[in-house]
Amino acid sequence: MIVGKDFIKNLTAKALPFADAASEGLPLSQLLRLALFQISVGMAGVMLLGTLNRVMIVELSVSASIVAGMIAIPVLIAPFRAILGFQSDNYRSAIGWKRVPYLWFGTMWQFGGLAIMPMALLVLAGDSAIEASEFGQLAAAVAFLLTGLGMHMTQTAGLALAADRASEETRTKVVSLLYVMYLLGIAFSALIIGTLLSNYSALRLVQVVQGAAVMTLLLNVIALWKQEKVSPMTKEERSAPRPIFFTAWADFSRENDVVRLVIVVFLGTLAFNMQDVLLEPYGGEILGLSVSATTLLTAMWASGALVGLGFAARWLSQGYDPYRLCGRGLLFGIIAFTAVIFSAPLGSPVMFFAGAGLIGLGSGLFAVCTLTAAMTVPVTGAAGRGLALGVWGAAQATGAGISIFIGGTVRDLVNHVAGNGMLGEALATPATGYSVVYTAEIGLLFITLIALGPLVRTQAITSGTPVKLQLAEFPT
Repeated sequence: MIVGKDFIKNLTAKALPFADAASEGLPLSQLLRLALFQISVGMAGVMLLGTLNRVMIVELSVSASIVAGMIAIPVLIAPFRAILGFQSDNYRSAIGWKRVPYLWFGTMWQFGGLAIMPMALLVLAGDSAIEASEFGQLAAAVAFLLTGLGMHMTQTAGLALAADRASEETRTKVVSLLYVMYLLGIAFSALIIGTLLSNYSALRLVQVVQGAAVMTLLLNVIALWKQEKVSPMTKEERSAPRPIFFTAWADFSRENDVVRLVIVVFLGTLAFNMQDVLLEPYGGEILGLSVSATTLLTAMWASGALVGLGFAARWLSQGYDPYRLCGRGLLFGIIAFTAVIFSAPLGSPVMFFAGAGLIGLGSGLFAVCTLTAAMTVPVTGAAGRGLALGVWGAAQATGAGISIFIGGTVRDLVNHVAGNGMLGEALATPATGYSVVYTAEIGLLFITLIALGPLVRTQAITSGTPVKLQLAEFPT
């Protein structure tokens, strides 16, 4: 009978993704319900960076510079995630909640931004009784600001709440599950929203975006329901002096070279993401691939990321140092971008697709291992889990947003200069701009390796149980 119970328990853990991420303080049912807030954040991300980007430029004929400015607003406020995390660490309420109020108000900001966004965009485009003017730009900017602020507040407080409730053994698995749910939210939202807007009209835009606002409210309310225990505070506890952010940052930054880790996360994300908007155009413009062929790049990248997650799971479970594994991810990235660069002069689509897969492998390995390293940083004094996750999220979000802008801008500028013959006849080709960006990414990866060096331990982790991240924990 005992053997039968053990067999069923092991079978359940293998068959259900993240089944072993549950703990006594955070049962699997509550964990999966809490993860719904990542679906709403992923859906908002698709709206801001994908769907509305295309709709504003193509269907609404809004200037590309204005669109770029709107999209940059959520990125510009990403660094404030550290402050949001710190505030949720030290929030005091009569019933003792810390994270839930920030989850709720983040939800309301996100809901409000999405609710007013389609009307603001129609006014911006002049498709209304009100002429497009400074008022339209202001309304659209406010909508993007509210949505971006809500996303950052919701995600930071939600991740911190999950980390609070998880045990020491399951904390990394819980945060990894939430990260995967965010990716799944992006994937499914992109598919559904793209299908709904296939026959575009102004009315359909209003319906889809405001429908996303309603879904945000529903998902997040279900996610936060009864997730934080009511623990009434006394009047003396509420009136006690509050910690200061800079004091908490000083406590946090003195632990384990955390500032260097933040720099590594920022530089690595910057290096891996400059190609985000360039790979498919590169395949079509330089290698002459069809639209259907370049679409496969996403599958290649995802497959590579899955392999990277598998490697991370295996190596971390064997007790490897996460910082050394970050270095391996960076080395895979260097090989990947080299393959992409040489695919053009060699005319090799196979090398190009292999490079795309290796980019996914390297970035996936790098992301998981930096997350693992960030989650194991001790928090002492005034610092808390919210601050730790806020700093990690701020570094990653800021690096990703800036890198996309730099990648597209550098390519355009270099191709303009090369097209005018200022770089010589040999470089007067469209491939020059792409190659400069990919070469710059290789240089950034080397710089990231240099920054990572002092963090690498001379020995593998030997104290305590090793970090176990099974491949089944990263479904796609």
